[in-house]
Amino acid sequence: MASITAALGPLFLLILLGAVLGVGRIPGGDFWARMERLIYFLLFPAMLVATLARADISQVPVARLALVLLGTMLVLSALLWWLKPRLNLDAAAFTSVFQGAVRFNTYVGVAGAAALHGPQGATVAAVALALMIPTVNVLCVLTFIAAGTLGRSGLWRSLLALAQNPLILACLIGIGLNLSGIGLPGWSAGTLELLGRAALPLGLVAVGVALRPQALLRRDLGLWVSSLVKLVLMPALVLVLAWLLGLDPVSQDVALLYAALPTATSAYILARQLGGDAELMAGLITAQTLAAMISLPLWMQLT
Repeated sequence: MASITAALGPLFLLILLGAVLGVGRIPGGDFWARMERLIYFLLFPAMLVATLARADISQVPVARLALVLLGTMLVLSALLWWLKPRLNLDAAAFTSVFQGAVRFNTYVGVAGAAALHGPQGATVAAVALALMIPTVNVLCVLTFIAAGTLGRSGLWRSLLALAQNPLILACLIGIGLNLSGIGLPGWSAGTLELLGRAALPLGLVAVGVALRPQALLRRDLGLWVSSLVKLVLMPALVLVLAWLLGLDPVSQDVALLYAALPTATSAYILARQLGGDAELMAGLITAQTLAAMISLPLWMQLT
């Protein structure tokens, strides 16, 4: 337990630092909004490309990892739709509950995997991202469509955003460079590596800045259901499947880490743009991020 908290503790401190900066509006203006865009569109994609392009994918049990992570995601997605008429939530609230239950914070995931298992953990984490990012984005867009919160313009905008998602594109580019044997020629490797190093600490601080403690004042059934699925059911199911499929210790740790992560801060923007309940989404992000500081080390102790 001590080694797990020692690895994850600095990540949580960076998130709390971000929360303090956000409350104090430091440095002010739209600095953090612009910084988050820089991280999302440049720094984090650079890290994904650099990691995937050079990863020894043959050492990662891709098929079994996909069965564990994507299988869990699909099962719980079906469960949420089955629960929908029983939750008495309007369409906008349900889309936020769905996002809160299936999305995951990529910054915390990659940083946590690297902290726990070094370069090998980062490689497995990057492969897991390549599997999960396209899947979760498609599932969320389909949920907005099925829930009926999109008009025609919203549908087109969401499909366009899906096709232009920088994380999906980075995963495709990194895998393409890897499988083609091109890798990262010349100075590109060093450049992308330097950019990628900035992504995780800045991303973690940005997570803290995005927290909205006042949103927790809204006590909502959807908040409890979504958080229960995300922080309890998802890691429990992943742990069982990882054991049944015989994942190696590093892959099992990374799979469990991703399953136990809080939802992504980017879900708030998607909720606001595509007709979701943005206030509920802000509450979910804040509640899950704070709760995960306790629940995540406890889950990781079970592997």
